[in-house]
Amino acid sequence: MAEALAEAGGEVHCLDHQDAPSEEFYKAAEQMDRAPGAGSLHYKTVDITHRQSLDKTVGTISEKHKRLDGLVAAAGVVQVAPAIDYEMENAKKLMDVNLLGVLSTADACASAMMKYKSRGSICLIASMSGMIANKGMLSSMYNSSKAGVIQLARNLSMEWSRVQADGSGGIRVNSLSPGHVVTPMVMQTLKEAPGAREVWEAENMMGRLGEPSEFRGAALFLLSNASSFMTGSNLIMDGGHTAW
Repeated sequence: MAEALAEAGGEVHCLDHQDAPSEEFYKAAEQMDRAPGAGSLHYKTVDITHRQSLDKTVGTISEKHKRLDGLVAAAGVVQVAPAIDYEMENAKKLMDVNLLGVLSTADACASAMMKYKSRGSICLIASMSGMIANKGMLSSMYNSSKAGVIQLARNLSMEWSRVQADGSGGIRVNSLSPGHVVTPMVMQTLKEAPGAREVWEAENMMGRLGEPSEFRGAALFLLSNASSFMTGSNLIMDGGHTAW
């Protein structure tokens, strides 16, 4: 998603808790620097569960151009465990990232958008798991957190989408719910749940898992004026999994 936004000319800042990005990130950033008409990719280390440092980072980014146009809030962790054995401390850690961390990120970015009257667009990454129980995957807390993200997008859109008398507001908020996608986190889950891949592939209409590159267009759509009359919605991209 970040590459797609940069290719479209955006100055894209990727925030993560890791001290440094992956080699793939560096390669993509170098590619953007060489590509005519492309934007740029930047990396910043921040823990989204620490609101003060998050506000400072977002403030630094938005202050440069006195604007902030968009946000993709994609932070998320998963833990596979039977609900009856779930430790409350682990449940809290998951919710701190998947729901409260997403809320903090959205709040920090919306504050910058309102400050500079940017009228930006926010995309919260949810999941089809927020609407169903995944066969072969014991992940009650993860699914609950993603259901919360979908509802969070609806409520934030109600609060922020209308333009106010002082010119602030006008911020669209939507959620994006992918199906099973071949990401590092999903691959780790598949290792912990033998046979899950076959079950998941059989459960959608396309008979396969999604690829991260297939969500590039969705990011561009939701953060651009192509979706200018869309807010409070949940865009589902799951290979038909939830349409059976």
